[in-house]
Amino acid sequence: MKMFYVVYPDYFDELMTKAIKQAGYKKYTKMHGATGEGEESEAKLGTSYSPGRNKTVLMAVPDDEIPRLLEMVRKLRAEHPKAGFRAFTFPLEECI
Repeated sequence: MKMFYVVYPDYFDELMTKAIKQAGYKKYTKMHGATGEGEESEAKLGTSYSPGRNKTVLMAVPDDEIPRLLEMVRKLRAEHPKAGFRAFTFPLEECI
């Protein structure tokens, strides 16, 4: 099992939600108001100097589904190269 973690600009929320649902996923957790700086996009710090914020999506998925989800994010990155879509995975162990 892996945790699939995606960071993206909040103005792409509708696009991201649509992509997740079109990929057949109904279960995910979103976090709103994330701020930060990345390599491929302008800083989004929620200030007048660096306006904007990010959102994140977390999804617990079987290991074999990761390539399909990564391809989904690669497609979004190709369509919007300066937006700053980033995807990460890490091992996941359910404790309770």
